Amino acid sequence: MTTGTFLFLAFIVVQRLGELVIARRNTARLMALGAYEVGAGHYPVMVALHSAWVLALLVFGWNQPLHMGWLAFYAVLQVFRVWILGTLGARWTTRIIVLDEPLVVRGPFRFIPHPNYTLVVLEIIAAPMVLGLTWVAVVFTVLNAAMLYHRIGVEDGALRGTGRHAAGPARR
Repeated sequence: MTTGTFLFLAFIVVQRLGELVIARRNTARLMALGAYEVGAGHYPVMVALHSAWVLALLVFGWNQPLHMGWLAFYAVLQVFRVWILGTLGARWTTRIIVLDEPLVVRGPFRFIPHPNYTLVVLEIIAAPMVLGLTWVAVVFTVLNAAMLYHRIGVEDGALRGTGRHAAGPARR
């Protein structure tokens, strides 16, 4: 394993674990403010999917060289991540948490309906490509598309207080 490959994979692992810590803290804070969770049933499947993706990167990518163009693209995506997390602040979480407050409409949310999901789609493609793992990018892109199809429907229904995924009073 090269130092670059090690650092890249370590960054992904530390980042994902750090995000889980932040998400847990933010979720607890939001729930204490009266928020509620929607779609908890699919959350373990999503965690398993993302864990399998990271594991695939580690198992199949540990001895691969870095592709610098893809690494540069991945680095740009991390700037996008910081913008998203900075915009949402304490409202960012990995769960679908509905709070009786207006939706965030600044930052990247002005331009893209679901910027965090857009980011994750691009990362699921880019990180394996950094390591030359095209098949990992394809397999997990397809699996993630199925997960996002369900999750975005649940989230949109809950946030608009409509449809079969709505729970609790209407939230706007």
